[in-house]
Amino acid sequence: MSEKSAKVAIRAGVVMGPPVEFGAAASDEILEGTVLIDGDTIEAVGRDIRIPKGARRVDARDKICVPGFIDLHVHGAGGADLMDGEPDSLATVGKTLARHGTTSFYPTTVTASSSVTTRALERLGAWIGGAPASLSKNGPVAQPMGIHMEGPFISHRRLGVHPAKEVLPPSATIFREFLAAAGEQLRILTLAPEVAGAHDVIDAALENGVRVAMGHTDASFAQALAAIDRGVRHAVHTFNAMRPFNHRDPGVIAATLLDERVMAELIADGIHVDAAAIRLLVRAKTAVGIVLISDGVSPTGMANGNRYRLGEMEVTVRDGAARNNDGTLAGSVLTLDRAIRNMRDITALPLRDLVRMATWNPASMMNITHRKGVLAPGADADVVLLTQDLSVAQVYVRGREVL
Repeated sequence: MSEKSAKVAIRAGVVMGPPVEFGAAASDEILEGTVLIDGDTIEAVGRDIRIPKGARRVDARDKICVPGFIDLHVHGAGGADLMDGEPDSLATVGKTLARHGTTSFYPTTVTASSSVTTRALERLGAWIGGAPASLSKNGPVAQPMGIHMEGPFISHRRLGVHPAKEVLPPSATIFREFLAAAGEQLRILTLAPEVAGAHDVIDAALENGVRVAMGHTDASFAQALAAIDRGVRHAVHTFNAMRPFNHRDPGVIAATLLDERVMAELIADGIHVDAAAIRLLVRAKTAVGIVLISDGVSPTGMANGNRYRLGEMEVTVRDGAARNNDGTLAGSVLTLDRAIRNMRDITALPLRDLVRMATWNPASMMNITHRKGVLAPGADADVVLLTQDLSVAQVYVRGREVL
């Protein structure tokens, strides 16, 4: 099809429409529905859509049509590490993600030296600012929506793979320097809210429209609640790099499970979180309170055994797990299509809930439901066709076909 003029009409066995809270008048699952795409946006969604003459018809009556997935937490993919900020690396990550149904993502930094972090923020910010031109040049690739900065204001007790020598005490002054380097493209900041100075950084971030998440944290239950009251609304890779739950010291995990204001990230790769813990999370939060993420690193989509980069570290993949040289888990090689299938196998959630955790929920968190995470008139034409076993069959990024 041409870039702008041709329309595409996708007829699917099931079209996953907006959830009820969006104001949909009917069910969020439209049987034998049609999605009409005009250029890079959705023109119409429904059962009785008039298809214009000349529109390309896609017969997907054996498929499930859902919004493109949104990944809030991605460090790399396809052998490319986002910390280097090189255009080729960024395009490689976008192409790799798009093949797995992720049409929007938030490039995520990892704790590194201040100079490396600043350079990464500058390059990522410049690329995201020029994303429309970059997308046109590189073909249909997942669209970067803003930077997720993970660290350096984290707890030395819950480092995960982050290098201890590069962790900084929270400072609003340093945060503003990073914010300036990102060129107004910083959208999420992960920090440990219990560390001295964190509250000042939280306030500075919220004042500048940056969502604040708690992660790599040793926060007690009371400290976590205080941070939530201050405006933290997001728990990063729940259960991982957090103070463990104890019946006399419930910690940040209990605050995340109990407080409806908090959205819980989940790495559903079968490695980071046990199935029983996932079912507990679903029981406590329901699908409304969970967002699936990959925490993907550069080996995603690549062969096992080779060495790859994560910031200033080396990582390798063995038995499906990415680890640093010490054997510590270093992100994942998960993709969101696989995460949805894993959640199907672990939980009894219906299709609409499996899909919303990778679409509507992250879009709602980031206040972009007018554009992303939904099949609705006026939204970006980010569309994924799934087979009955929830494998990706076809992907459109802003109306451009990937598969």
